[in-house]
Amino acid sequence: MTAAQKLMTAEELARTSVPGKVLELVRGHLVVREPPSTRHGAVAARLTIRLGAFVEEERLGLVFAQDTGFKIERDPDTVRGPDLAFVSRGRPERIPEVGYAELAPDLVVEVLSPSDRPGEVLAKIGDFLAAGTQLAWLVDLRRREARIFRSDGSVAVVGEDGPLDGEDVVPGFSCPLAAVLAAES
Repeated sequence: MTAAQKLMTAEELARTSVPGKVLELVRGHLVVREPPSTRHGAVAARLTIRLGAFVEEERLGLVFAQDTGFKIERDPDTVRGPDLAFVSRGRPERIPEVGYAELAPDLVVEVLSPSDRPGEVLAKIGDFLAAGTQLAWLVDLRRREARIFRSDGSVAVVGEDGPLDGEDVVPGFSCPLAAVLAAES
């Protein structure tokens, strides 16, 4: 194997910095992305606040903010950072002080911005589901809808007037999609 073909590890990724960029590792290959748009960040933050408050109040586990890395494959390593993640109670002890937790979150959320490549975002969701994530929400800003992906392979579409529901993964959580997409809260 030549130096150009050498695959990166999660540990090497943790020591890598590209100023102003978001980094992920996909089967040993470094992926460098632009930071998300401001609107994307506002939508992700509104949902993080709502889900985070509910999870904390109900003591269900932990919520992780935008681009927190999770090592979901090894040899070659894959480290993905969703826009929002939930890990249920009983699993947070698997989160190290340094580096990436070797686990798939129970729930991941991706916010699809107009500048995103839908195929790349769907591949990311597929990676999480293959690693053990139970529920994934893809919030589409342009279409003003969300696609719900489940570990059993089923997919549903929620319109702007419908709710994002935690189902069995975050029991009792429900949030109107319109409130997340709102221009101002």
